[in-house]
Amino acid sequence: MILRLARLSLLPLLLAAGLAACDSGAVQPGIVNTSAPAPGTAAGNGTTVMPGGSGRVVSIREVGIKGAGGGGSGNGALMGGLLGAAGGAAIGGATAQSVGGGLVGALLGAVGGAIAGSIVDGQRGAGKGIEVVVQRDDGQKITVAQADDGDVQLGDRVQIVQNRQGVAKVVRDNARTPDTVTN
Repeated sequence: MILRLARLSLLPLLLAAGLAACDSGAVQPGIVNTSAPAPGTAAGNGTTVMPGGSGRVVSIREVGIKGAGGGGSGNGALMGGLLGAAGGAAIGGATAQSVGGGLVGALLGAVGGAIAGSIVDGQRGAGKGIEVVVQRDDGQKITVAQADDGDVQLGDRVQIVQNRQGVAKVVRDNARTPDTVTN
């Protein structure tokens, strides 16, 4: 009896550990790294550094982006918990052939289902993106992670803009004339 209860108790823990290992390692969209001090703080020369401006793309690499598809709805834990409780109650009641076994199964199923639903819901919006390193005109380098819309290429003149939520994005600068090489 104790061995069976210990086995049932370890099941949600093993499920949670297995699902936690499925984390994609994706990055949030926006500024990932900068050679400048934090936005809004004073630089060494007394000026204020803002995460914007223009520059040239010096590096692009593929990365995973969290929330690229709009993110999850936030209901994953609730739905997973409900489904897990129903399934756990059915399995617990059938294997233990008692109401107590059904209750233990429902409790363990709810915990495992909520964990699984939360993880799945959090990864729903993940997708492929790019990490763009821009050398600004003032010499500072800024790394920005964003969805790959095919607009930015290596060597392009770009602007670093922000949306209403303050998330930075690199866009091709079509307003400027191309740099000319003089001999």
